[in-house]
Amino acid sequence: MGGPIPFMKSHMRKFLDFLYRASGVAAAAFLLAICVVVLLQVGANIINSLVGWITGTPIGLVVPSYAEFAGFFLAASSFLALAYALRSGSHIRVSLIIQKVGGFPRRLIELFCCAIGTAFSAYFSYFAVNLAVESWQFGDVSPGMVVVPLWIPQIAMAVGLIVLTISLADSFFEALRGEEPAYAKSATPDDDDAVAESLGE
Repeated sequence: MGGPIPFMKSHMRKFLDFLYRASGVAAAAFLLAICVVVLLQVGANIINSLVGWITGTPIGLVVPSYAEFAGFFLAASSFLALAYALRSGSHIRVSLIIQKVGGFPRRLIELFCCAIGTAFSAYFSYFAVNLAVESWQFGDVSPGMVVVPLWIPQIAMAVGLIVLTISLADSFFEALRGEEPAYAKSATPDDDDAVAESLGE
């Protein structure tokens, strides 16, 4: 029979995996939102051109602040995708050193890299949260046609960085337990060989 600790570990693993997937789904949703906004503006431009061609006077149809919204959606998508991309092995890793070592030295390198990554990500997360709080306190808004409180898009950035910090810490503890981190499991097996071959090694 399994004790309470394996039970808790199993549920924690499920929760963390769900968190990373949810963050990735949210990132994909914001990418879709960019497509929708851009297509709406393209449609508006086509209608303007047709009306101008027929009547000689375009009606000036426009999606208000579409460029700003597309920028907000792009930032949200980029940051929310970080953790999912890390766990999927999609981040670029320089593995020229680590591919030459194995066993305990490789584990130490993985631990060092994950620890540094977690520290940096936590640092940026703190300041991202602080930026959103300050924008809310001071009432900062976007300068476009549609006034948007800046703390709203900044929250997406902060959440993405927080989830990235969690995923890096998760990878650190995986390496600490002697397991292969998820990003290493998910990476393409031939990536290291391809890099070495491209350098003539």
